[in-house]
Amino acid sequence: MAAQKLTLPLQEEIIEKLAIGDEVLLTGIMYGARDAAHKRMVETLQQGKGLPVALKGQTIYYVGPCPAKPGEIIGSAGPTTSGRMDAYAPTILDLGLKGMIGKGQRSPEVIASMQKNRAVYLGAVGGAGALLAQCIKKAEVVAYPELGPEALWRFQVEDFPVVVIIDAQGNNLYEEGPKVYERRR
Repeated sequence: MAAQKLTLPLQEEIIEKLAIGDEVLLTGIMYGARDAAHKRMVETLQQGKGLPVALKGQTIYYVGPCPAKPGEIIGSAGPTTSGRMDAYAPTILDLGLKGMIGKGQRSPEVIASMQKNRAVYLGAVGGAGALLAQCIKKAEVVAYPELGPEALWRFQVEDFPVVVIIDAQGNNLYEEGPKVYERRR
């Protein structure tokens, strides 16, 4: 089956139809942030202040891109380990975040928050940062520039390849995939 082409921001009716293992190509606007930016956002909220961008309905890519070489939009932009954001993700999901992109497992608390908030976790291929960077057509720091590559970024992407790892119902490819493999053996 060919990958589904989806436009960002993800619409709720689309999120509800996504299932683990679905291959997806994303086009549109997404944000990029790693643990330092997530920590800063949650601290800002705890201080009673607003965030520098509205995350309702948006998708965050867990990335700290390398500096761009001359003539390039961005350097290598591979996913970081998503577990680094697990302490912050439920708070951000409660603001209406609908998609997260990274690599690796998520905590039970994050999965429960995803189910509550009807959000999805998408996997990007680790080690393919140079190839993923080719899908980023525009990149700009929108907040926390002092954090360098860990700043909050805004990306315009085209056909950015991901796989649904955890769907809005809480189904988890990391748990179900091995079961399917065992049945086929």
